Amino acid sequence: MLDFICFMKRLAIIILAAGKGKRMKSHLPKVLHPLANKPLLAHVIDLAKGLNPEKIIVVIGHGAEKVKQWSVEKIEFVEQKEQLGTGHAVQQTEEALKNYNGNLLILSGDVPLLRIDTVRKLIKIHINSGAVVTILTAKVDNPTGYGRIVRDSGGRAINIIEEKDASPEIKKVKEINSGIYCFKKDFLFNSLKKIDKNNIQQEYYLTDVVGLAFKSSLKIETLMAEDPDEIMGINTQEELKKAERIYDLRIMNYDLKILNPKS
Repeated sequence: MLDFICFMKRLAIIILAAGKGKRMKSHLPKVLHPLANKPLLAHVIDLAKGLNPEKIIVVIGHGAEKVKQWSVEKIEFVEQKEQLGTGHAVQQTEEALKNYNGNLLILSGDVPLLRIDTVRKLIKIHINSGAVVTILTAKVDNPTGYGRIVRDSGGRAINIIEEKDASPEIKKVKEINSGIYCFKKDFLFNSLKKIDKNNIQQEYYLTDVVGLAFKSSLKIETLMAEDPDEIMGINTQEELKKAERIYDLRIMNYDLKILNPKS
């Protein structure tokens, strides 16, 4: 427990919030769409602040000036001027983290339902295992649109394959990547220098770092979210409405627990 507390004092968090969100069909940057009268990004920042990190860096791009208006104390913004993928987005934070030595938590600005207890479990596994990367995953009935977790015959995670690059066999996999990770800082930035954009989307994928870890015989760990709704990304107005329903249900269940603590 003491090791965990010490680690938390050396935690830095990167929130990826540069996406345009074309499927939202709105001029508003995706991460500023409201959920329960608060921008999606604000929910993620609240979670990040609840972990008491040393730094919180938000990577912005589309609608950068509008997103900056939601600035809160102790938040640093880094701009991704070209949208060249998640790996490229994280690379933009290297200068801001040059004097930081510790582990990095990567969050997504469009994943507002993530529970802080789940993230704490992820961090604890990362510390105790000594992994260079720990991935939050989930099993879903319909994995369409998500990267798939690839495991070897022994059940170890060895790679993440994005859907557009996946073979028909890989597309059958129901365990998905949430886009939430813990990394050892030096491993992450050293690996980002080695990835390329030789893929369907011609982007630098953060997920390619997992494959590099496996090829270097470095430890990769995972945590499967108990509730897949936690890791739902908001990409359409329909998904936003679904998130509102889930959020309202959580509030109702919480209120019921307060009223009936023994139930």
